[in-house]
Amino acid sequence: MSKVRLATVWLDGCSGCHMSFLDMDERILEIAARVEVVYSPLVDLKEFPADVDVTIVEGGVSSEEDLHKIRMVRSRTKLLIALGDCAVTSNVPGMRNTFKVDDVMKRAYFENADLKQQIPSDVIPKLLPRARPVHEVVPVDVFLPGCPPPADVIFGALVSLLDGTTPDLSGTRFGR
Repeated sequence: MSKVRLATVWLDGCSGCHMSFLDMDERILEIAARVEVVYSPLVDLKEFPADVDVTIVEGGVSSEEDLHKIRMVRSRTKLLIALGDCAVTSNVPGMRNTFKVDDVMKRAYFENADLKQQIPSDVIPKLLPRARPVHEVVPVDVFLPGCPPPADVIFGALVSLLDGTTPDLSGTRFGR
């Protein structure tokens, strides 16, 4: 029996959802026995591959880089999981949505900087007009809310999906 090809992706978020994923502790070995991790910020794989069975995405879509990445990920993934409130609602990244991008950049790189007051152009990806949840950009198959979702919820959802059943997410909530 072939293993499920699993990827994880980190867009505009704090990495707390990936940390919660790791908080499955020894249960992660049960998941690892059933999957082949083909891409993740937690491992040293540089290129997102084709034919991924399940991708877990953390974070909102805030920049042109995020937009390009999530579209490419969706085109190469059979089942996409939005992990955490930033991916599900744009949560913290979306807090900037009431401001213009130019105002956000001026605040960050001029008003809050003492040295080299300039907006970087080489390292920082261009921001989109507003941060968006993943489902506003590409179709999402499973939503796991929480900030971050508890390790038990992530584990239960993954086991259900690996068993070929729909996870029971009735007990999940935002901001938990």
